[in-house]
Amino acid sequence: MVVSTKTPLRFDWRVGAALIALHVGALLALLPMFFQWSAVIVMFVLVYVTSGIGISLGFHRLLTHRSLRLAKPLEYAISLLGTLALQGGPISWVGTHRIHHAHSDQDGDPHNANLGFFWSHFEWLLYSKAHLRERGDEYRRAVVDLTSDPYYVFLEHNQLQLQLALALLLFALGGWPWIIWGIFVRSVVVYHVTWLINSASHTTGYRTYRTTDRSTNCWWLALLGWGEGWHNNHHAFPFSARHGLRWYEFDLTWITIKLLAFARLASDIKVPTPEMRRRLERVT
Repeated sequence: MVVSTKTPLRFDWRVGAALIALHVGALLALLPMFFQWSAVIVMFVLVYVTSGIGISLGFHRLLTHRSLRLAKPLEYAISLLGTLALQGGPISWVGTHRIHHAHSDQDGDPHNANLGFFWSHFEWLLYSKAHLRERGDEYRRAVVDLTSDPYYVFLEHNQLQLQLALALLLFALGGWPWIIWGIFVRSVVVYHVTWLINSASHTTGYRTYRTTDRSTNCWWLALLGWGEGWHNNHHAFPFSARHGLRWYEFDLTWITIKLLAFARLASDIKVPTPEMRRRLERVT
């Protein structure tokens, strides 16, 4: 698969092996010996705190787009949760997403939807490290705010160690069922919801605003993905902390941000003005 005008990218067998191992491990949850209701509850709790708070609020709206501001201790804590989602460290995650916005559905977009559903869903990950190396200068410029912070460098370089610490804690509290559900099932669920934002939200749904890419608003994915499925809204206004811009576009992450603001833990919250929205509205 070639995704740039330069050179073909090399398959990363380590990423492929890890994804296969996680999916195979998740299948162990089908065995009665690994089923416990407490393990299922742990899985759902970890899905929310690592994906809903860590990725959607933390890595995406806070770190990537700086749509709001949190006190540093809270920002750091949420970024740790995002790292535990096992989707990469804050530097690589943010760098990839910023490059995606710079070249959305064009040459240079890591998960360009024009290359097919499965490419944008997961195949791009099998070449992602090579892609970032190929776009080295652009990538380094995109994440200079994070690479200059020792804490984010620590998270980036210690992802597996932090995941191992979480696994050991789960094993100590609930044994193998908590490991299977809390690590393997949780990771697979979070992966596919996140991947669908790259694939389904550039393929199916409605478009409220004029953008230069294929981004769409997908209601069922917005429910699964903490409001991230309102993807056309997001690509129209990447700076916005609110993705569900209409009254019926439910956005759980936005509600969380509003609760943080009410508790005076969030400030400098950015949203598009009515005039900005009118300017980009599509004529139907």
